[in-house]
Amino acid sequence: MTNLSSTSKTSIRAALALSLAAALPASAILAPAPVEAAAGDLDRAVTALRGISTMRADFVQTDRTGQTVRGVMTLKRPGKIRFQYEKGVPMLVVSNGRSLYMVDYEVNQVQRWPIKNSPLGALLDPSRDVKQYGRVVPTSHPDVVSIEVRDPKRPEFGVITLIFARDGSAPGGLRLTHWVSLDSQNHRTTVRLANQRYGVAVADSAFSFRDPRRSSRRPG
Repeated sequence: MTNLSSTSKTSIRAALALSLAAALPASAILAPAPVEAAAGDLDRAVTALRGISTMRADFVQTDRTGQTVRGVMTLKRPGKIRFQYEKGVPMLVVSNGRSLYMVDYEVNQVQRWPIKNSPLGALLDPSRDVKQYGRVVPTSHPDVVSIEVRDPKRPEFGVITLIFARDGSAPGGLRLTHWVSLDSQNHRTTVRLANQRYGVAVADSAFSFRDPRRSSRRPG
């Protein structure tokens, strides 16, 4: 996807914003006949997330219209994440450990959220978000674990549902496969991961960015 129409770019920008906004319970996207979760799966999910020191994975992001965009996600504890989109998509989502930024190089704009205000905090600070606000959602398969995370007192922060597959080679025995996001208008965005690599070397400089509003400025 190297040449995107203005409509596609608008759709992608909306999807990026939604991916920072909220999530759909996994039971709504999996097949029926739910399987009750195993005892301790919430603790296992927290352990799995906390066990990731660094991770790099390919991702495919799909918005409510079916528009897809690909890229590479890089995560580093504590609190750092980067979504590097494919060539031709002038967007970047990055967290430096304190704030989450959506950078639009096409229109030279930067949006910023405190990490605690984003559902991605469930990835970046699992001990807080997942354990305090998470609940296990029944799925259609005993090897799939679904955790819905929401703060009922702050619905504007949204919800994120994290879906794991049981995998003995992954940290904590659970491999994060995807998450699903949903805004207040029921607009859904799905981010699916593949080719997960754990414990890779990642420099802190990977979580800085060129600010299009002022080239000398960096996130603070």
